[in-house]
Amino acid sequence: MLSAGLPQGTVPRLERPGPLRERVYEALLELITTRALQPGQHLVESELAGHLGVSRQPVREALQRLNTEGWVDLRPAQGAFVHEPTEEEADQLLSVRTLLEAEAARLAAANAGSAGITALEELCDKGERAVAADDVDLAVATNAAFHAKVMELAGNVVLAELAGQVDRRVRWYYTPVARQRGEQSWIEHRELIAAISARDERRATEVMRAHTEHTRRTYHERES
Repeated sequence: MLSAGLPQGTVPRLERPGPLRERVYEALLELITTRALQPGQHLVESELAGHLGVSRQPVREALQRLNTEGWVDLRPAQGAFVHEPTEEEADQLLSVRTLLEAEAARLAAANAGSAGITALEELCDKGERAVAADDVDLAVATNAAFHAKVMELAGNVVLAELAGQVDRRVRWYYTPVARQRGEQSWIEHRELIAAISARDERRATEVMRAHTEHTRRTYHERES
């Protein structure tokens, strides 16, 4: 049941006024991305509406939009279900991520200043603390923030826009392997910071490519 998959406090009621349709969509997308709503889980409009404190109409509209974007499957006579990504879908997405982030790392090595490097180090500190505390949600969020910062330091708007289109799905695929990647992921982040700090574009590219490939491989090797 839906309620079994959403621990108390996971879904705050949405406050009015505001663009309710958009906020319901964002709330549901975040629940899917963080896997509070699991792949294959049945999504009942009335239950979602109750959790979010809204009517069924904006929930229905959000589910239709999520279906169009590939996050939700609408099955005739059965209802809505969180999409279950295939191995091929994940592989294609994570392969594209590798291309984008390797280039971002190269550009960051060419362009980053001391303030940017300090910001990366602070995020790495935070991520390592999250891993030590076994706080998977914080580790995933901090990992996303770290990669977003590298993308920002790259200074290429078009590259950032392309990365933004895949960011949510990267988080979706990373969440189930975050604990498995654990400390090693942040060791690799430290190696990347060292390369960026040294302005070694080739090394930064190599480290980021290997880092994202490790995540892709771990996803495919994960326990069911």
